[in-house]
Formats: sequence, structure tokens, C-alpha cells
Amino acid sequence: MEVNNNNNGGCCCGSFFQRCKPYIAMISLQFGYAGMNIITKVSLNRGMSHYVLVVYRHAFATAAIAPFALVLERKVRPKITFLMFMQMFVLGLLGPVIDQNLYYMGLKFTSPTYSCALSNMLPAMTFVMAVIFRMEKLDMRKVRCQAKVIGTVVTVVGAMLMTLYKGQVINFFWSHYMHHPRNYVPDNTTTNSGETDWVKGSILLIFATLAWASFFILQAVTLRKYPAQLSLTAIVCFLGTLQSIAVTFVMEHSPNVWTIGWDMNLLAAAYAGIVSSGIAYYVQGIVMQRRGPVFVTAFSPLMMIIVAVMGSFILAENIYLGGVIGAILIVVGLYSVLWGKYKEHKEKEAENIITDEPIKCCGNQIARLETVIEDSESNDIEMQKRDDNNNNEACNELSVTIMSNNNNNDNDVTKA
Repeated sequence: MEVNNNNNGGCCCGSFFQRCKPYIAMISLQFGYAGMNIITKVSLNRGMSHYVLVVYRHAFATAAIAPFALVLERKVRPKITFLMFMQMFVLGLLGPVIDQNLYYMGLKFTSPTYSCALSNMLPAMTFVMAVIFRMEKLDMRKVRCQAKVIGTVVTVVGAMLMTLYKGQVINFFWSHYMHHPRNYVPDNTTTNSGETDWVKGSILLIFATLAWASFFILQAVTLRKYPAQLSLTAIVCFLGTLQSIAVTFVMEHSPNVWTIGWDMNLLAAAYAGIVSSGIAYYVQGIVMQRRGPVFVTAFSPLMMIIVAVMGSFILAENIYLGGVIGAILIVVGLYSVLWGKYKEHKEKEAENIITDEPIKCCGNQIARLETVIEDSESNDIEMQKRDDNNNNEACNELSVTIMSNNNNNDNDVTKA
């Protein structure tokens, strides 16, 4: 009995850990994204071109992921068709080129905390696109679908509020003791040019988030036919590197922008490439195959909280009232979408259990019928063997009788 209890406890712990794996993976990624936002902001403020940063970032990502993809997936890697290659090409264009360049441009005009807060529109955008491409079912008669729609609308309202209303600066108790890092200029401008840059940065961040949501949708479609996550990540990063090089040659004409040394620029490129591109694309692909694209994008508010704390301490950045109100609305709307997604997942699990039970019952009945048939067949075989034995015995007795009669007749003839 003790052994059984221990086995049951181990099975429970194992199943609990399996259920927690997607959550642990996505929470860990938010810490990685938060560090990327802080380091990248410092690097951009020191004069590094965001076009060059995107190139180096994905070059590092390709160098880090490609060896693992070649070794670990050499037997499971499917052949690349022309349609698959075009999907990978568009993935490289949406993620590395469009999304990250627009995001870095918006980051230069705003702040890391504001950029992360506005990026919380990602789950709502992903949900809308998933409904459009029929990856999500929408039945307005159900409460969970109403929650997802209302949450999407609230998220958009919060993003618009953050874009159009800045408000007063909120001072925390530690703000007076923070010192700005070297070459960092905090956003204290209240002039018309400062307001224009803030709105411009917000628009760039919205389009970057739209490109990122499109990346998730297309990645989910591509993984259905090309399930090798490491290989897909390496190919997308490599294609993104080539595309980013072409864009940089067009946008940057000075050869000095390619110069990089052993400084914050190198750290930003290596960290963003290995953690935020290579590892992130791979982990997101694995979780997306199990839980879908909406689940993957549902943890971005945690990144906003981490960046707000780190940015206030490290960068001494200002946090505005409009950003706080908008961020609260975005989080409320986001978790309304999450709640609806959670209820949908539970309903699917219940449906799977209901459909599995009749199959099990039918399987048991079939097994019982098979045993009955086998028993009847064995009984028939035994009866047939008994009949055969009885027939053989009767034939033997008859043959003996006939032979004895023949002998008697022969004796009678000789006597006569």
C-alpha cells in the first residue's frame, strides 16, 4: 500500500509539473524580454542604429540556434516546399524586419515602460486575427466569447488613451534618489515637439504590435506542416538577418554605423539575439503547439511590471498618469480575454472526456464479446473433439463386430 501511495504521489507531482510547464516557460520569457528592453534603450540612446542592431541581433540568434537544429532535428526535419519557404520568408519579414525596427523606433521616441505597456495590445490583436482566420471560434451566446470581445475592446481603448493622453508625471518615493546613467536623456519634454514624438512613437509601437501578432498567427500555421521548432527558428532568424542587411544598406549610408566594440552595443545585440530571438522563438513555438497563439501572448503585462520597476531604478524614467490609466485598462481587458480563453480550454477538456468515455465503454463491451466468442469457440472445439472420439470408438466397435462375424462365417463354411 505504501508503494502505491508513493507512486500516486509521484504521478500527481509529475502531472502538476507538466501542467505548469507552459506557464513557467512564458513567465521566464517575460523576464528575458524585460532585460532586453532596458539594455536596448541604453544602447539606442548611446547612438547605435536600430537597423544595425536588428542585423546583429539575428546574426547572434542564428549562430546560437543553428548548431542545435542541425544536430537534434536531423532525423525529424521535413522537406521544405516552396510554400513553406515563402511562409518562412514572410515570417522573417514580419518579425525581425518590420516588428523590431518599428518597435525600436517607437522605443527611441517613448520609454521602455510605455513601450511594454502599449505592447499589451498583442493578445487582443492576436485574438481578432485568429477569429478572422478561423483559428478561434466566436459564439456570442456564450459568456466566454463575450468576455473575449469585451476584453479586446477595453484593451484598444486603453492603448488609445496611452497614445492620446500623457498627463502629469507620477513621482515615486525612490525617484529623488535615482541618478541618470551616462549619456541617457530622460523624457522630460512638454513642448509640442516632445508631444509629437510621443504620438509618433505610439503609432510606431501599434504597427509593430500588429506585425508581431501577424507573426504569431503565421508561425502557428507554419508549425502545422513544419513541426521542427529549432530548424524553423534558425531559418527565420537567418532570413531575417539577410532581409535586415538589405534594409540597413538602404536606410543607412555611412559605413561607420556597422562599427561595434566590446561595449553596451555588443551586449544589447548578443542578449537580444540569443535570448529574445533565438530562445524566445523556439519556446513560443513549443507552447503554441500545445496551447495556441492567444495563450502565448497573454503574459505580456508581467513584462510591463518588470520593466516599470527596472526602468524606474536603472534609467530613472518618468511614468505618466495617462500611461498608468491606459496600462490598467489594457491589463483588465487582457485578463478578460484570458478568462474567456481559460473557460474555452476547460470546455474542450470536458468534451474530450465525454467523447472518450463511450469509446472506453464500447471497447470494454467489445472485449467482453470477444472473450464470450472465444469461450464458445473453445467449447465448440471441445464438443467436436468429443464427438469425433465417440464416432471413432463406434467405428472401431463396428469393425470388430464385422470382423468377428466374418470369422464365424468362414468357420461354418469349412465345417460344411
